[in-house]
Amino acid sequence: MASAPQANLPMFYNDLMPLNSRDHSTWKAKNADAAPWLVGQHAIPLTAEEFPQAARHYPIIFASGDNPVPLALMGLNEGVNVFVDADGKVTQPIYIPAYVRRYPFLLAKLNPTSEELSLCFDPSSGLLGDSHEGQDLFTDGQPSEATKAALNFCEQFEQAGQRTQAFIDELKKHDLLMEGEVAIQQEGNEQPFVYRGFQMINQDKLREVRGDVLRGWAQSGLLPLLYAHLFSLELISQIFGAQVQLGKGPVPAVPVPAI
Repeated sequence: MASAPQANLPMFYNDLMPLNSRDHSTWKAKNADAAPWLVGQHAIPLTAEEFPQAARHYPIIFASGDNPVPLALMGLNEGVNVFVDADGKVTQPIYIPAYVRRYPFLLAKLNPTSEELSLCFDPSSGLLGDSHEGQDLFTDGQPSEATKAALNFCEQFEQAGQRTQAFIDELKKHDLLMEGEVAIQQEGNEQPFVYRGFQMINQDKLREVRGDVLRGWAQSGLLPLLYAHLFSLELISQIFGAQVQLGKGPVPAVPVPAI
């Protein structure tokens, strides 16, 4: 039985329970053909290495505040996701961020005094259970191949998160982030719709970065990530159009919160 939702859990997660062979020896993981946890989520965390793939489908922005997490913008307003229907089924072929694919699993500390991370899951997800048909989580008391794959994916996600933080630290070091603003001209309206409440790369300051630093960024792969972000901002107008077609606005956007 799931306990009451815990405080300060990441987006999507209502509760966390450690996965173990004692309590979950007969449990299975079912295959999901929809992601109801994605319904109404308009901004999804991204790792930096996902920028090239995500930039083909979403505007990539940075959250407001002191923790500028990269985000895939799936809607211009809270509660709106133009890429999934009311049941959480993806309505078009798009790149699904790793943050979405990781759910319901998560690596977490069971002991606050230890650095060790354990594989946990959200028991409220309905994706794992004793009565499900699907993939075994344990075989003869040992983690199954499905569980090992989930653990490996979570470990890779944590490592990508550390690299993303180093990427953000580099942006801060060179003061490259600025408050963002994008104006979208609406047909039949003289006043454009203005989207604000996020951070973006300051192109003027990017042009001022020393050549040796730019060469280092080109060699490390950081420079293409900056341009993937900048080019992706053109897609904000497509999100706007999709919301209009769905009859969901947009209304003046609120600031994207820090995650």
